Amino acid sequence: MSDDEYSYHYSDEDSGNEDNDEPMGSDQEEEDEEKDFEYTDDEHESTGDDMDISLENKYYNAKQLRDSEETENAIQEFENAIRMEKDHLGHGKVGLWTFKCLKQIVKIRMRRNEFQQAMVVYKMLLECVSHPQQMEGVSPNALEKGIHGMLDRVSAIFNTNYHLSSGGGSSGNSTAEETAAQNLAKLVYDSTLHLFHPQHGTCPNERLWFKTNLKYGQLLYENNETLKLQTVIRDLLDVSGLNQQQYSSSGGVEKRSMSSSSSTHLMEIYALQIQLFSRLKDTKALREIFAKAMRVQGGIPHPRTLALIQELGGKMHMASKEYDAACTTFFQAFKCYDEAGDSKRLRCLKYLVLATMLDASSINPFDSQEVRPYKNDPEIIAMTNLVDAFHSNDIRTFDRILDRNEGRVMDDEFIREYVSELRRTIRKQVLLQVVQPYTRISLKALAVELNDISIKEIETLLVSLILDGEIDGKIDQVKGILEKSVKIGKRSHAADDPQPMQTTTVGSMGSNRAHKMSQRRGNTINIRTIDAMEDLMKKLQSLTSGVIYSVNQIDDKFLKYESTPSLRRA
Repeated sequence: MSDDEYSYHYSDEDSGNEDNDEPMGSDQEEEDEEKDFEYTDDEHESTGDDMDISLENKYYNAKQLRDSEETENAIQEFENAIRMEKDHLGHGKVGLWTFKCLKQIVKIRMRRNEFQQAMVVYKMLLECVSHPQQMEGVSPNALEKGIHGMLDRVSAIFNTNYHLSSGGGSSGNSTAEETAAQNLAKLVYDSTLHLFHPQHGTCPNERLWFKTNLKYGQLLYENNETLKLQTVIRDLLDVSGLNQQQYSSSGGVEKRSMSSSSSTHLMEIYALQIQLFSRLKDTKALREIFAKAMRVQGGIPHPRTLALIQELGGKMHMASKEYDAACTTFFQAFKCYDEAGDSKRLRCLKYLVLATMLDASSINPFDSQEVRPYKNDPEIIAMTNLVDAFHSNDIRTFDRILDRNEGRVMDDEFIREYVSELRRTIRKQVLLQVVQPYTRISLKALAVELNDISIKEIETLLVSLILDGEIDGKIDQVKGILEKSVKIGKRSHAADDPQPMQTTTVGSMGSNRAHKMSQRRGNTINIRTIDAMEDLMKKLQSLTSGVIYSVNQIDDKFLKYESTPSLRRA
């Protein structure tokens, strides 16, 4: 399939395809179609035929009129060419120029928003296609490309009218045009699917039916018609023989029932399902389908299909805070888009950089051989500077890039969703670096170091770091300072905490341990391990015993001294 045969989108900005700007289509596409006819046997046989030359001349004269905006005259010229070829070939025969002229008339009618007339002509085109044995000089490849060209134009027209009306500036005329475009899209797709249905169609063609249904599913997704999309997905699975009966008990696909073509079809269906569940925010179903897609073996799906699955899988991992898995998945999506030559690779590269920073990874994604060529791309340079600032803990540069929206980083809705978490990650990183050499430091000084954020934000970050065990200390909110614990051997205590000697018995100390810990925990955040406490208890017990023994020895000597007169006289 060609690079632009399928185009997957998941935001209104990207909807449509390369032909959206000009529904009439490009001259390059028409030249490609004409090359399909150039070397067929029928054309070689009719090279010297005067009628064939006349038909060709009429076709190109009509195209010139179309390009000169004389569309009505162009339609008449195309119709004259159709009548000439019909008279020449005889009743029931359809030639090459008839097929091409009908396509051009449909394009003109669509361009003029004459949707009803366009549908009439399109049905004539399908009528010609429904009798392939009566078509002369039209190859199957040219037929397939022609049908898909029509479907792409219908989708482009419908999307244009749909998004114009949803933009809030719809009038009565635009609403009528939207309804007409919607009816046109429904009639065109329904007629095409009915004709090529592999079981019930008048001209069964499973390949063409499958691709048409995929296009229809994509159109439904782009216009948020989720219920119809679910029906389309069920039809694709059932008719293609890829229904749930072919899944093994482990959730994988049974190899014996899957050919290379079936695997390719299954991946394309999964791409639709993943888009659907992503929009519905059905994380459980999304994770299940993504796992199945990753287990499919065989087949050669288009790189864009793989890229789409991997990209939405990466977003799924991001939503679950599985940043390491997201890095891997976004990187695979980037490589697939790059292989397809799709500009979406830059968007995926931004997501890869985002996931790497959220994972607090020391690996710079731009060190990769595949990514390095895009490091200085105008669209990526801001992300390059952002990741450099992140790794160097330059929080002021980091905040400036985000605040000024350099490189339009903040224009991406997905990136905006994670900016607060990204700021939190670098602030914790910088905070650990700043407090490392100190035993006591004021919260105000920390706020200044973190680009003048509030004291409350500093306290929140410190609490998180203390609870995670990354800082051993406590916050004195009255004095507005952080006091880190000083470790001496196996013991640790705050820098200004006195450690008075207690001569309590082991029993009383053990019974009061829980009470003392709970009392201390109520005033400050102080992290100690049970082993350290038990070790302290043993040392206190030993010290207490030693003191008692020393006191007893002194008492014995004193009593002996008092009871011996000779010692007193001396």
